[in-house]
Amino acid sequence: MSMTDAAPAAAPALVPVVVIGAGGMGRAWIGTVLRSDAARLVGVADVLEGAAERAVAEVVPEEQRAAIVTGTDALDVARRSGAEAVIDVTIPAAHHAVTADALHAGYPVLGEKPCAATLAEAVSLAGHAEATGKLFMVSQSRRNNPHLHEARRLADELGGAGIVDTRFYKAPRFGGFRDEMEHPLIVDMAIHAFDAGRVLIDGNPLDVTATSYNPSWSWYAGDTAATVTITYDSGVVHTFAGSWAAPGAETSWNGDWRISGEHGSVLWDGETAPTSHAAAAEATEARLGRAPDPDARWELADSLERFCAALRGGPVPDSEVHANVWTQAIVEAAVRAADTGVRVQLADLLEEALAAARILDSADGRSSALHSWNTGTSGLSIG
Repeated sequence: MSMTDAAPAAAPALVPVVVIGAGGMGRAWIGTVLRSDAARLVGVADVLEGAAERAVAEVVPEEQRAAIVTGTDALDVARRSGAEAVIDVTIPAAHHAVTADALHAGYPVLGEKPCAATLAEAVSLAGHAEATGKLFMVSQSRRNNPHLHEARRLADELGGAGIVDTRFYKAPRFGGFRDEMEHPLIVDMAIHAFDAGRVLIDGNPLDVTATSYNPSWSWYAGDTAATVTITYDSGVVHTFAGSWAAPGAETSWNGDWRISGEHGSVLWDGETAPTSHAAAAEATEARLGRAPDPDARWELADSLERFCAALRGGPVPDSEVHANVWTQAIVEAAVRAADTGVRVQLADLLEEALAAARILDSADGRSSALHSWNTGTSGLSIG
């Protein structure tokens, strides 16, 4: 057979996955898997009796339901269904136990953000991934936005990001746990902007300053407004300012961005294509960035495709646990800076987290990988 007559390469086999957690976000993931051409749903698990069954009945087409294994024990469901991987969509407090158990049972994990409830638990999970040799990727899904990556490309044309400014103003009335959190904006929302900033900026975050407060009209118990400044070891500074109690003229859910470099700036409204504004005198008009390809993947779908591709021999995803710990470290540093009024060094924070994670792992007994880390930051270069 000649080269021109060669048969096309077969598409990689779909990855059979179990979704763990059948709440609202779990249902979103079930739908994402059902629409995927990289994965197939074989099971759903939830600790609440009957919750997995209800989610399947509500989301999965009737003709497919009989093939979906359900139950309250995630690993039992994974074994009975023949899964090759699991998607952890449990509450953050359960992420550490669910992910560690899955990794040690031999299952790669795609976890919904945040990586874990605390930075120490996130560092611990990096160690468990090393100990088992299994992939743990965090779905920090808003970095999987084609417009964001186009903004990075345009900024690179202008000399690269030197100053990054994000403004985020919304007024959602969620009800539930967010209304009672101490730092709802920083912990539950700004994490997306912090992570998106890491797509735009070279290097690692170095230190964080922050102030937070709650407007007098706020319907939240905790601080729902904040200004956070993140300095990177490359010299770039990212400033985030926003509120979840800001009615009127609201920004998009991705915020409003300005990226300034030596030769001009890039503007992005968080929803449409970014624009490039060169400093050259002849460049008087904004240049619109490229539109996403019609078949471009977005957010959850892109996270899932990157995860499955890695399991089939593709590259390590850019939100693999070691890389994603940096995003969680920014969040924890911002909370501490807002509470104390001092500049927080991420190296110090990660050193504390490493010490606490080693204690967690010693009590657990399944991983000693963190003992090979020289420092909290040097260990994150793995992966």
